[in-house]
This record gives sequence, C-alpha cells and structure tokens, in this order.
Amino acid sequence: MEVNIVTWIITGVVILGFFVFDFFSHVRTPHEPTLKESAWWSAFYVGVACVFGLFLWFTWSEPGNPHQHGLEFFTGYVTEKALSVDNLFVFALIMGSFKVPRKYQQKVLLIGIALALLFRLVFILLGAAVIQAWSDVFYLFGIFLLYTAVKLIIDEIRDEPETDPNDMAVIKMLRKVIHVTPEYHGDALWIRRKGKIALTPLLVALVAIGMIDVMFALDSIPAIYGITSEAYIVFTTNAFALLGLRQMYFLLDGLLDRLVYLPYGLGAILAFIGVKLILHALHENKLPFINGGNSVSVPEIETQYSLIVIVGILAIAVVASLMKTKAQQKKTA
Repeated sequence: MEVNIVTWIITGVVILGFFVFDFFSHVRTPHEPTLKESAWWSAFYVGVACVFGLFLWFTWSEPGNPHQHGLEFFTGYVTEKALSVDNLFVFALIMGSFKVPRKYQQKVLLIGIALALLFRLVFILLGAAVIQAWSDVFYLFGIFLLYTAVKLIIDEIRDEPETDPNDMAVIKMLRKVIHVTPEYHGDALWIRRKGKIALTPLLVALVAIGMIDVMFALDSIPAIYGITSEAYIVFTTNAFALLGLRQMYFLLDGLLDRLVYLPYGLGAILAFIGVKLILHALHENKLPFINGGNSVSVPEIETQYSLIVIVGILAIAVVASLMKTKAQQKKTA
C-alpha cells in the first residue's frame, strides 16, 4: 500500500460518505434513538474501524515489521476512543446548558463532530509538517501531555466544575455579532425574521460542540503522534473514533456518571504517552545542550507494549469505577 494524494482523497470521500449516510438515515428525521439502535450502530462503526485496521495490517508493511502500521492504527484507535469518551461528559453539559431537546441532539452532535474532524485535519497536517521540519518537537509534545495529565488528575481530585459553554469566548462573540433567538424553531439552525437572519440556540450548541472537540484535539493529536509518525494513521484513527461518537453518546447516557475513575485512567494514559514521547525525543535528540546534540541511549517503548498498557489502564479504570458505584448503591440501599 502506498499513501499518496489518491489514497487521501479516497479516504476523505469514504469518511464523508459515512457522515452523509448517518445524516440521511438517522439524523434528518428528528427522533430520540433507542438503546438498541445506539448499541447496534456503535458496534457497526467499531466493526468498520477494525476492518480498516486489518486492511492496513495486511497491505501496509515495513521491512522487518510487516504489521507495524496496522498495530499503530489499533493502538491509536483505542487511545482516541478512550479520550473521546471524556468528550461525552462535556457534550452532556452543553446539551443541558442550552436545553437542547432530546430529539434534536443527534443533529447537533453529528454536524458538530463533522466540523471538528475538518479542523482536526488541519492540526494533523500542521503537526506532520512541524515534526518533519523539527523532530525535537516531541519534547514539547511530551511535556505538554505530562502537564495535561497532571492537570486532569488534580482537577478531578479537587472536583473542579466544567466551564459553562455560555462562557466560551467564541459563543459570546457569536451572540454579539448576530441575533440568537431565545427559543428553538424545530431543528432549524437559523430562521429569517423581518428580512434578517437569526440563529437558533441549536446552531449555538452545535458550534460549542465543534469548538470543544477541537480543544480536546490539542491533547489527543500529540498523544497519537506519540504512537505513530504517519499523518494518515493519525487522521484515520481520529476519523473512525469520531464516527461512532454520536451513537456512543446515547449508548453511554446514564453510565457516564458511574465511570468515576475514568479521568484518572485517561490521565495515566496521557502521562504514559508523554513519557514515551520524551524517550523517543531523547533517542532522536539533536538539541545541542542535551548530550552535545547526540542521541541519548534510552529504552523506547514498542507499539505492541503501548497497546497492552493503554488497554490495561482502561480496563482497570472501568472495572474499578463500576465496583465503586455498585458498592455505593449497596451502601445507600
């Protein structure tokens, strides 16, 4: 397999096709999805991601390691999927803050996530260009992820509240520039009133979803670059993780509050990848004030071990969360 411009175009068209299919088959007609519907389509998109990963596994090889890129995809996909679950907590806050009717939430999520993926593509390509021009950027990525991991855990210990979406600068600016109606008008994103266009709260919520997801990309994209240096794999792991995020939101609704240890698990994953990035940067070191600009002999963590560690951390966080919730329920009863 060769990753060229044709490969990128075909991949982009397929990903866009999934979003279009999702819109016309599920979102165009407003409704509240059932648990069965959400579970089925969540499993479908996970299956599609696995098929794509197997495709890379058997068709994109490297000398001496024929399945390296397939392994990188699966490791990156699991990481992205885990980090995207954390997005759902904030998505729920946005839906509640803007009082989005349940049957319209699918539209907000799908379009917001599609826009976020487009912005992420820009970040991914910029990141690839920076890495190619300056390999020591991995030091910055690693330090940033360690900082993010520590902040995530400290905020969870302190029980810091999430930022109200209405306080976001982009939302305040949007409301200053153009009129926003106080009420919803079905699933319309804007209406024409007295010859002027007015936005509905549904569009404002959609923008909030997209902007929040882009902010999460500041953590997740450096994390994926800690697993692979291939921009194509970074993009596809992001795309496939986001594709099923709408269905996962409704599937995990009600379960999110039970995953009390998930933020600690995500913090541990980010810290692990941060250390991995710094070790890689030391191995490829060119900074003159570190070992005279020469490579530092440090162990590097191979991709298969990264996958085992990440899956292990997630499993421990989820099981521990469910055990604690169950114990609390028994105590309350």
